[in-house]
Amino acid sequence: MDKIIIKILKKLEENNYHAFIVGGYVRDRIIGIESYDIDICTNALPKEVIEVLNLKKTTKSKFGTVNIKTRKYNIDITTFRKEEKYIKHKPTSIKYINDVKCDLYRRDFTCNAILINKDEEVIDCFNGIKDINDKIIRCIGDTSEKLSQDPLRILRAIRFSIIYNFNLDEEIMLFIKNNKILLNTLSNYRIREEIDKILSSNNRLYGLELIKKLELFEVLKISYEKINDCKDILGIYAQMNIKDDFLLTKNERKIINNIKTILKIKNISNETLYKYGLYENLIAADILGINNKVIYKKYKKIPINSKKDIKINTETIVKLKNNSYNNINEIFNDLELKILRGELNNKTKDIIKYIMKEV
Repeated sequence: MDKIIIKILKKLEENNYHAFIVGGYVRDRIIGIESYDIDICTNALPKEVIEVLNLKKTTKSKFGTVNIKTRKYNIDITTFRKEEKYIKHKPTSIKYINDVKCDLYRRDFTCNAILINKDEEVIDCFNGIKDINDKIIRCIGDTSEKLSQDPLRILRAIRFSIIYNFNLDEEIMLFIKNNKILLNTLSNYRIREEIDKILSSNNRLYGLELIKKLELFEVLKISYEKINDCKDILGIYAQMNIKDDFLLTKNERKIINNIKTILKIKNISNETLYKYGLYENLIAADILGINNKVIYKKYKKIPINSKKDIKINTETIVKLKNNSYNNINEIFNDLELKILRGELNNKTKDIIKYIMKEV
């Protein structure tokens, strides 16, 4: 364990406080994953933490978490607490306490309630290590109470299951199927945030199958018939049916629609590269199973990147047409298409010859 973290724990204990690492860092350490977000719980009050650690630059949250940022770690130090009152699934009242086990009991899942002390000893009050070894996500205490208290935990349970390739406890599965309507109480932002994390996982296809199995498409405002794996989240979204009120920016919707158009064509051509750009075409190529090196090579060889690159100007065309400005746009559109398709060289003499013949 990093000496910076041990130093913080020792400093608090030297001043007669209890202090432990808890949460995601401990879980990931047991699984064998490196983590840089550190949660420390202590019975020291926020002002005492600041005083003991001689902190000058800190960030204190509404509920008294002291934040320290180092080059390597983001560290949150939180006082043992009991959440006494929930309104709209959020704690609105807390009470600082001295009992670490009581503090752990308020947490969501057993895998997130394991402690490590300054001597790197592991303290496991709720059999979290067993659940990690058994690859299962299980709530601390009463499942119904925990998930009803904060429905975001439903999506967190699904996300942890997907990221770590764990199973959901049967009680969690049953609760989700019977109470999925609770997800309607979550903001579009929270839903999008959790789905993005799921789609960022290497296990995303399993994740989507799990969401389908739990019959959550309606409340999550997404659905799909078939998904080809894709590293870019927008590429996954482009293969889905997405409701209008699902949280996407205007630019994201534009990109998704462009990818969908390319997928319908089922080919990456000079025309698609010209019209939709490299980014959308690379995503579509990934979905279609086309090597991105092929796309980069094609992109470098596009004869034109805009109509401005066409080797003839309006004045020349007008003269060729006996000073007529009629259909100038149509002529440029035709030249653009012919050049992109390789049917016409982008050279002035060839373009003039083509116009004289066609027009």
